[in-house]
Amino acid sequence: MADSIESERDLRDEKLKSLKRLAYGASHEINNPLANIASRAQSLLVGETDPDRRHELATIYAQAMRGHEMIADLMLFARPPVPQWGACHLNEIAQSAIEQMLPLAKRQSTELKLVATDHDANLTADANLVTLATAALIRNALEALKTGGQIEVTVAIDDQVATIAVQDDGPGIADDQAEIVFDPFHSGREAGRGLGFGLTKCWTIAQAHGGDAYIDTAYGPGARVVLEIPLSPQPSSESE
Repeated sequence: MADSIESERDLRDEKLKSLKRLAYGASHEINNPLANIASRAQSLLVGETDPDRRHELATIYAQAMRGHEMIADLMLFARPPVPQWGACHLNEIAQSAIEQMLPLAKRQSTELKLVATDHDANLTADANLVTLATAALIRNALEALKTGGQIEVTVAIDDQVATIAVQDDGPGIADDQAEIVFDPFHSGREAGRGLGFGLTKCWTIAQAHGGDAYIDTAYGPGARVVLEIPLSPQPSSESE
């Protein structure tokens, strides 16, 4: 069983690495015209006095910027930043990510809970990137719940690996979706709610640290996504 799971993860990783090459080329081709559209709409807004035309131009600008933000997420996947290594503390990373997502959680009446480790949870990593990955996991859980419910962020140290697990009591993730949810072009959301780069972002940051991200299919009901980061730097060959 363990060999099968490992094989599935290896296959997923190879597929995602192939998608990186596609994403990098597509991002450049799409981003330039989006930037021109946004710039032109912003310039036209300056001298426009008609309310209807101003509304139309503002909509064009906003949608172009929305596309630009999606491309930025895609670029993070295609060319992840090189981690800036430093000493950090696992509990503090999880707490910082929770604080970032707390306003959204309060708006939808979702309880956010941290289960901290009592052990000395120090590691060498890029604290900003790991916080970003953890926040992305929490946001993903919040969007799955939509309203109410509870999200639990659990941190642990085991066998030279720091683990951050984000679990919710929402609808869960089907076993046949457990690997493809990390695909940047996959979304289980309703049409019009974006591509859902949260899990892709988490996997990318984990890989840059020589770690991993995966769905714990044994957990249920609800969903549990696990982020693993080595306690000592193990940069991937692509981030060196």
